[in-house]
Amino acid sequence: MSTRKIPLLFAAALLALGSLVHAPAYSATATLSEAEINDLLFMREEEKLARDTYLTFYDQYDLLTVFSNIASSEQKHMNAMLRLLKKYGLPDPAAGNEIGEFTNPTLQALYDDLIARGEANGLEALKVGGLIEEKDMQDINVAIDNSQQDDIDAVYATLLCGSRNHLRAFAQNIETLTNAPYEAQLLTQDQVNAILETPMEKCNSKNAANVCRGKCLGLTK
Repeated sequence: MSTRKIPLLFAAALLALGSLVHAPAYSATATLSEAEINDLLFMREEEKLARDTYLTFYDQYDLLTVFSNIASSEQKHMNAMLRLLKKYGLPDPAAGNEIGEFTNPTLQALYDDLIARGEANGLEALKVGGLIEEKDMQDINVAIDNSQQDDIDAVYATLLCGSRNHLRAFAQNIETLTNAPYEAQLLTQDQVNAILETPMEKCNSKNAANVCRGKCLGLTK
């Protein structure tokens, strides 16, 4: 072999090694559809909307500790979504945003509206909490229908379980204040009743087995 070919072979080897080092970040993203990517970005901020709303209401209604407790859970949901974004090499739409600040204009408008509604009194704030959890369940189920990735399904299933528990908590607080049953706001009353009539769940990765496609709307099986 001539000495001229040695540098060329060495350079080719370096290029090949470089492509192997950088391949996972690109190939991981490439496995996702546009819908899957959009859902991941949206769900990261929708979980932030829930957390920010509950933190804001807890500052205003500190006796309603349900807001503080669920805000902590929403932070865990945000963290779970961020791990998926990092795994698939996607940008974080919540990066650098303070409480009440959103990259998605639809979520920004929704947050502003919900805060204005909940500032009326504690009962309205609790109803906003119920509304957020019902909306989360609707949106998560759409994302589950769009997803073809087991790891994403597992996270969505855990979020869905959490939303059912959160709805149960808000409904209990509302019923205590009003002495009346919780009224559905986005889901059907039958769907909400099916959730409220079942006990609190343990939400973890095992919920991946409970992922149901076809608009299951978070109902337990």
